[in-house]
Amino acid sequence: MAGKKRAVKMAVPAPSFRPNLVGRNHAASAGHYLATLAAMRVLDRGGNAIDAGVTASMALSVLQPDMVSFACVAPTLIYMKELDKVISLAGLGYWPKSTDVAKLIAAGNGKAVPENLLRTVIPAAPATYIRALRSYGTISFEEAATPAMELARNGFAVYPLLSTNIEYLENSFKRWPDNERIFLPKGRAPRVGELFVQEDLAKTIGRLIQAERDCSGDRDKKLRAVHDYFYRGPIAREIADYHAANGGFMTFEDLAGFEVPVEDSITVNYRGYTVHACDVWCQGIVLLESLKILEGFDLKAMQHNSPDYAHLIAAALNLSFADREAYVGDPKFIKVPRDAMISEAYAVKQRARIDMQRAFDRLPDPGDPEGTGRMSAGSSTPAYAAPRDAGRLSQDTIYNCVVDRWGNAYSATTSDNASETPIIPGTGLAISSRGCRARLEPGHPSEVKPGKRPRLTPNPAMAFKDGKLFMTFGTPGGDQQSQGMLQVFLNVVEHGMTMQQAVEAPRVSSQSFPNSFAPHAYYPGRLNVEEDFGPAVIAELQRRGHDVEVWPRFPAANAAVCAIKVDPETGLRHAGADPRREGYALAW
Repeated sequence: MAGKKRAVKMAVPAPSFRPNLVGRNHAASAGHYLATLAAMRVLDRGGNAIDAGVTASMALSVLQPDMVSFACVAPTLIYMKELDKVISLAGLGYWPKSTDVAKLIAAGNGKAVPENLLRTVIPAAPATYIRALRSYGTISFEEAATPAMELARNGFAVYPLLSTNIEYLENSFKRWPDNERIFLPKGRAPRVGELFVQEDLAKTIGRLIQAERDCSGDRDKKLRAVHDYFYRGPIAREIADYHAANGGFMTFEDLAGFEVPVEDSITVNYRGYTVHACDVWCQGIVLLESLKILEGFDLKAMQHNSPDYAHLIAAALNLSFADREAYVGDPKFIKVPRDAMISEAYAVKQRARIDMQRAFDRLPDPGDPEGTGRMSAGSSTPAYAAPRDAGRLSQDTIYNCVVDRWGNAYSATTSDNASETPIIPGTGLAISSRGCRARLEPGHPSEVKPGKRPRLTPNPAMAFKDGKLFMTFGTPGGDQQSQGMLQVFLNVVEHGMTMQQAVEAPRVSSQSFPNSFAPHAYYPGRLNVEEDFGPAVIAELQRRGHDVEVWPRFPAANAAVCAIKVDPETGLRHAGADPRREGYALAW
């Protein structure tokens, strides 16, 4: 328990299926190998981590278009070595000013924000990419966006995850003409190895590049011209006109007024490591609170992925998710007890709630971080939902990270799919459908309100040791994100795994809370356990009361972490990418 440490012999981690990639100068890891290569090309030409990261993020919006839009969300952490500062770009848009909550309630039968145009929020990604380049990068928008444009115009080979997901969502894509034309080009889902082309999106990216070319002035003015072309020019007008013609909420004024906020990150100290996440408009605090709870246990003394270890990880996560459900939302609209939730004093109270022999059989009651007796409408638990397919993805996300030769770093999780909202005709753009994360229950922390941001699952992270960059990491996976990130981080700092071993190691994940995606399914006591834990561990977890669902090895639904570690002694960059999806890492 808390405070007592023992010297124990650690189990030898299993060898990884891929080599641990190590470079002296720079490294990149992204959710698709072509995006990683695009980032490396920028680094090889002398660009910094922000240049390369933005390049990869835009490429990923082309390479995983079923899950990630060019006009999506893009929460981003940036570390600038010269400033010795972590910057958070709050790449999440808000509900339009004319959002009609009564209309949403009627269209969603009072249960969840409906699919279609009504769940659209301001698209934040383009503004985020441009702000990152303007303030922290060195290259032009054209250089950063050209790989994405070329991949859209010339196409790329369809891979299994893309093919199967489009096939599964085929009827969803058929609801709107441009979605069907782009994603079902031959009247069916594209097959593995076929070329996937997005001509309209290529033209839109080309228009943004041309706006930069046409602007006279310095680099900053040219980049600003790209922002204005999207948010205050022809593209904004096309988006607003489509909403006006089809009953949507978005107006030209909504788009024209958007600027991505530049913020401080939030942090916790875990055994001498300072871990950074974005603020409570996203779920990054789940990772931080879970770390503080676990800090009081001797994890090194537990055999990795033993019944005690898996049970403890699940318990800490369930307590943190209970607090997320009760308290976390847009801090511009609600008071979130953020500092108290990640304090040592509160962690002591949370640890005391854990019974090592008995699982939580439902979402625990939220804690009382500030000792006020305060509760929230978000603490209520909905009815039980029937099980879903283990391998099925949620609407999902993608991630990339970069560390350059100067020690700068980039960490960004981009998202928003094209299967539940219409593509604006002729643009190739599915505008951020992140409203699916908002709630219709009065008083819920993520309750829909005009101008408010829905609570976001994407949550990139960074970690530092003794004031020096140690790790940048993140993942797709909806509610699985903080869970996979937590276990990978612990695999490195507690169990001495290489970066590649850490991302490959079997994981557990809880579903014992309302899912962030509408219709917010809830599975009391559910713990997903990858089959490599073995029958003895699985049986013991069931004995302790976990509702275990066994998942296969490397399930795509259980997050797909990409990460880079900077060795504290050598300074070498160690890069890993999760085989659960199409991710790949490179280093030089």
